Amino acid sequence: MHAYRTHTCGQIRLNDAGETVRLAGWVHRKRDHGNLLFVDLRDHTGVTQCVIDSSEDLFETVERLSNESVISVTGEVVKRTDETVNASLPTGEVEVVIRAIDILSRADQLPMPVNQDANYPEDIRLKYRFLDLRREEMHRNIMLRSQVISSIRQRMIGQGFTEFQTPILTASSPEGARDFLVPSRLHPGQFYALPQAPQQFKQLIMVAGFDRYFQIAPCFRDEDARADRSPGEFYQLDFEMSFVTQEDVFAAIEPVLHGVFEEFADGRSVSALPFARIPYKESMLKYGNDKPDLRNPIIIADVSESFRGSDFKIFARLVEEGSVVRAIPAPGASAQPRSWFDKLNSWAQSQGQAGLGYINFKEDGPAGPIAKNLDEARIAAIKETTGCQDGDAVFFVCGKEAAAAEFAGAARTEIGSQLGLIDENRFEFCWIVDFPMFEYDEKAKKVDFSHNPFSMPQGGMEALETMDPLDILAFQYDIVCNGVELSSGAIRNHLPEVMYKAFGIAGYGPEVVDSRFGGMINALKLGAPPHGGSAPGIDRIVMLLAGTENIREVTMFPMNQMAQDLMMGAPAPVDEHQLKDVHIKLDLPLDME
Repeated sequence: MHAYRTHTCGQIRLNDAGETVRLAGWVHRKRDHGNLLFVDLRDHTGVTQCVIDSSEDLFETVERLSNESVISVTGEVVKRTDETVNASLPTGEVEVVIRAIDILSRADQLPMPVNQDANYPEDIRLKYRFLDLRREEMHRNIMLRSQVISSIRQRMIGQGFTEFQTPILTASSPEGARDFLVPSRLHPGQFYALPQAPQQFKQLIMVAGFDRYFQIAPCFRDEDARADRSPGEFYQLDFEMSFVTQEDVFAAIEPVLHGVFEEFADGRSVSALPFARIPYKESMLKYGNDKPDLRNPIIIADVSESFRGSDFKIFARLVEEGSVVRAIPAPGASAQPRSWFDKLNSWAQSQGQAGLGYINFKEDGPAGPIAKNLDEARIAAIKETTGCQDGDAVFFVCGKEAAAAEFAGAARTEIGSQLGLIDENRFEFCWIVDFPMFEYDEKAKKVDFSHNPFSMPQGGMEALETMDPLDILAFQYDIVCNGVELSSGAIRNHLPEVMYKAFGIAGYGPEVVDSRFGGMINALKLGAPPHGGSAPGIDRIVMLLAGTENIREVTMFPMNQMAQDLMMGAPAPVDEHQLKDVHIKLDLPLDME
């Protein structure tokens, strides 16, 4: 018999009854029933119930075991009585009668429980992450992550992509977030940087002629944490393709994402292929942002003209001054009490707004503070434009276009959530397309890039030479699921002359392009294919599938919000001789000396 186990704790079934087996694992839970002591033994695969009678010599040994001690037990598999079968466990029809036990490792008092999902403070969970990972929910999430990555990898290979690895030590990026820098021992005063993304490398792979590349790429950015973004390190499905249009990119990656989500949907539906394509301008109007949650049926409408010249003087004046009015329908909201409307108004004020006016389309006629200041024709026009019916309500936001869109989008989400309109059992994908190539920077008082300076402008050189820069669209796109942006992507600008022209419009001369992006621009001058790609975030994909709102719940060893690894004690000071090796002297803030 094996020294530790003949079976795993999730393996034993009714057809094993009568066999002598050996199991090894952690003491998950003990239950004393007087003359019988039950021990739930847990390993990576599951849980098996073990039992010992008080008359047995080993009873006191088992009784003294602390939770999370590691043991090996030997005993006979027996069928449970009908009334004691545990249908929630795969092993629930049997139990193991303990005949021998070997204590492999005793556990001291635990700083946090493992056999329950108590809401322990995050600092405790992260400091003892190896314990936190033993909990069923965390173990399931991390296994899901591994399975998702494996599925993605196989699906990408099936789509004709080849996996390559790009460098981890590279040059500092002049754009994007802050780099993590690595001092060079051999080159005093010079630094490597950890890649924020393999962007330039994957484009160079296309220039090198490899056609379809992917990798599950680690990326490093020195930026603040958010619920959907880890500080420091994250992973993405990085891919690039040659000789492709925007639609070719969509056609290649959609089956991968759709297939993965269907595989791990666990009863939830996934939007059908092909995914919806929504122009950026339309998304900003209808949903108030460029990452719409399509599970929410509310569609925002522009009703500025219904307020122009109206008796609702505040909005009328603002519209004349260039503001817009956005209407957010609230289906069935007439059934809500007045207090519900007042709470939404308080919510708006908590967001820094003056309030949230509304019209309530009651059966006996429109009501509410705004309805009193609009004539019948204007109210009818609003009702038609928004698609409201009797029994619905509509809320209004007024302001400059960008600010009005942002707050209307937040109100759409809040109203949809409060009315229970968002179906949690769906995954709704869409592409946001046709991003503007340029925008006007009010602070700098100049035209600048709005999204990605290396994207191909729609219309190419002709558009750059003949169109108003603010009207030029780019071959840029985002993939969005349930209001979460999974990635941005683009058809790249592979023509040096078009790149110089685009940067020139944004106020950057050829010398700037050559000095800051010399490696890339020189490669493009030596024969580059049209190419494009994207990089959906692995962490966010798993977060959606796991049904959690915090990315740390699907990351094995995450940092906290202050970018600290509480378990390993990083970042930490290093010895003086280590600093000397890399030619560094510290110049710390006065309050740290």
